[in-house]
Amino acid sequence: MNKSGKIYRRFAAIVAYDGTDFYGFQNQPGRRTVQGAFEEALVRIHDESIQTEGAGRTDTGVHAWGQVIAFNTTLTRLDDGTMKNALNANLPPDLIVRRVESVSENFSPRFAALKRVYNYYILNRREPSIFLRRYTWLFPYKLDLELMRNGAEHLLGEHDFSAFRTGKDERSPVRTVLAIRVLRTGRDIVLVRVEGVSFLRRMVRNIVGTLARVGIGYLDAGKVKDLVLAGDRSVLPSSAPAQGLFFHKAVFEEFES
Repeated sequence: MNKSGKIYRRFAAIVAYDGTDFYGFQNQPGRRTVQGAFEEALVRIHDESIQTEGAGRTDTGVHAWGQVIAFNTTLTRLDDGTMKNALNANLPPDLIVRRVESVSENFSPRFAALKRVYNYYILNRREPSIFLRRYTWLFPYKLDLELMRNGAEHLLGEHDFSAFRTGKDERSPVRTVLAIRVLRTGRDIVLVRVEGVSFLRRMVRNIVGTLARVGIGYLDAGKVKDLVLAGDRSVLPSSAPAQGLFFHKAVFEEFES
């Protein structure tokens, strides 16, 4: 029951989206955002404004497979499947609900996540792909994946990641990276998977940009530790572009997206 005395239930929607034509996840006046499009669908279903909360604030052009959006509804007769169908009937084609979970009334995807997993896809060849250009970083230089893995070792654990933060982000720079995997998923695709409790703005893209420079021998793997300790964004290699990044999933005690 909410403050007005109305009976409600809380849902968590696991959503996927193509971030190309969105100005990121979070609501921005006059901008097309994922949160805005989702809340517009809720208005059409409920005929009233519904506030939502996401598990992560993806930037402009970043995609998602397992973003989680929580919201309250007074339409208590709707079960998980019916709410999913209602949302998908009102959402644009570049944003879909994969499933809906009933959750406790105090569930917060932002604070309850045990970890978040991001996938970054690199198209490692000289020729561009007309079909993959929206979803990969075209990187024409040969990457040594073992060197990249060696560099990634210096990013694991709890560190002050001030050097890997871009733009205005007033949160504590101390973050915990749980795992980084670097593997080739096809002849030309390199996947960098980064797992952590939470991340700073553009932190994952800055990690990938740094590891790519390690992979071509431009930066020694051992120097990654020095970059972390320096805490200075200006000494870091350039960031990887947005289109290769996917919010893969978030993990909670109740479920994972």
